[in-house]
Amino acid sequence: MPDSGPWPEIHRERAALADDLADLSATAWSTPSLCRKWTVHDVLGHVVATAKLTPVTFFTRLAGSGFRFAAMTAGNITRETAGGPEATLAQLRACTNATTGPPGPADSWLGEIVVHGTDIRWPLGLDRAFPLATLVQVAEFYRRSNLLIGAKNRIAGLTLRASDTEWSTGAGPEVRGPLLALVMVMTGRQAALEWLTGAGLDQLSARCHTA
Repeated sequence: MPDSGPWPEIHRERAALADDLADLSATAWSTPSLCRKWTVHDVLGHVVATAKLTPVTFFTRLAGSGFRFAAMTAGNITRETAGGPEATLAQLRACTNATTGPPGPADSWLGEIVVHGTDIRWPLGLDRAFPLATLVQVAEFYRRSNLLIGAKNRIAGLTLRASDTEWSTGAGPEVRGPLLALVMVMTGRQAALEWLTGAGLDQLSARCHTA
């Protein structure tokens, strides 16, 4: 049987996110997410847009946006949120099992659904017990990657050590805490800092910004 890569995990996490948001109140959708300037509805629109993209549509829209990535992303969110939260959520369910995406490794889309799922859940007071194996896979990807968010540079010269599983990376002053919090701070989420301790925390905090 051919290796399916991270797609089964991606599909599971999309379905879990859709289930968690199924009974969200109308007002809750406008809650600010962990992503600067985006509501939880905006982040969901971004997740849906990513699931729908192919390399061809990605480059077509990028060109149509004057090769401005932020403008393309904003346009995608506007497109996917125009029908309201219920329609966006229905689109997430419709593309739960999609195996398309923008150019890039599939592990990046696993990281995206974990991180953006948390961008949505934490401000809403929701929790997701991600399988530790999934978090390890995502952490391993980010520790080696500067793709778009600069995680590799952000943690350079530091040791990150999980308190809830056997995972660590790097050398230098230590930052310790739950692996999900480490993943979130690797991607620049300041909200994760409160879960972390260690001699390297101030240094990491200075490099951290809300994505």
